[in-house]
Amino acid sequence: MKIAFDGKRFFNNSSGLGNYSRDLVRILGTYFPENQYVLFNKNQSEKGKEILNLPNVSFLETSKGNFSRQFKMGKDAQQINADIFHGLSGELPLKWTEKPIKKIVTIHDLIFMRFPQYYSFFDRKIHFWKFKKAAEQADLIIAISEQTKQDIIHYLKVPESKIRVIYQGCHQSFKENQSAQYLISIKEKFNLPERFILNVGTIEERKNLLNIVKAIQGTEIPLVVIGKKTKYYKKVQNFIDKNALQRQVLFLENVSMEELAAIYKLADIFVYPSFFEGFGIPIIEALFSKTPVITSNLSCLPEAGGEDSVYINPHHFEDIKAKILFLWNNESERNRRAAKSLEFVQKFNDKEIGKNLQSVYQEVMSK
Repeated sequence: MKIAFDGKRFFNNSSGLGNYSRDLVRILGTYFPENQYVLFNKNQSEKGKEILNLPNVSFLETSKGNFSRQFKMGKDAQQINADIFHGLSGELPLKWTEKPIKKIVTIHDLIFMRFPQYYSFFDRKIHFWKFKKAAEQADLIIAISEQTKQDIIHYLKVPESKIRVIYQGCHQSFKENQSAQYLISIKEKFNLPERFILNVGTIEERKNLLNIVKAIQGTEIPLVVIGKKTKYYKKVQNFIDKNALQRQVLFLENVSMEELAAIYKLADIFVYPSFFEGFGIPIIEALFSKTPVITSNLSCLPEAGGEDSVYINPHHFEDIKAKILFLWNNESERNRRAAKSLEFVQKFNDKEIGKNLQSVYQEVMSK
């Protein structure tokens, strides 16, 4: 099969949708070398350069012109006789020729529908129109969790028979056993505490960092935070300043993927009390890193965390505090949960994801 991809996120996004796109193409290129994989975009970047070195993965420049991603990319894929066009971030091109081509779109979440207060009226309308249009055009839709599947059915009015759930994985770095010497070097580079809890993700209201900070107030437990700052960061920082927690909360920046993987391994506990996620890749990263997880009992997070993660009500910082103290003071329980969770998280390994993707491609070609 020849499969064309919308490469915008692959080349332009450093995290999130970019990681999903790069991991998907890397996994397919590695485990199913008999296919050809073509990434369309206006230009290349350094991101994913090693994936383009795979013999069955290539880049093609989208035809020039205004709105070329919407109006030219699909036709370009048909021009090279692609069997399938896969939109990796909730969108598909709007214009096609009569030439046959199957269309698949991955939808990650519909957070803009569930939490409209986080989006402008204009953004909500545009997102909904693009997602609805792509869902109508697609021969099959990939949802990244059962939660997202239910949201697609509810908000986009798509029949369940048209949706397949394929979970995401995470970067290879989190699955590798980094040397003790490297871990020590990372601890020294970032001046990390001897023991600490970790939170990773964009510092925005939905991710609920403030309730972690409130939870550690009155304890001596250090918190390390890694994530892009938004306006919400000021709210968190104001609480830290007001309550003299500056020495207890450490914000890190300019952390590479390999360094991030090491920091996960150095942490005692990973805490992720998000109010809603499409999937929650940081949880998978933590579980592969053998770090026990405390996360919310909402949305898809139990899907990602499995039976041996610890679940909290993210609206109540007292609950978060109690669960942090429970694990912080119980090394044997941390080790037990980490070991069991490592068994569980194997369902998100590359080979399993690749097999499921190939199965969807074969299914759509057989229709």
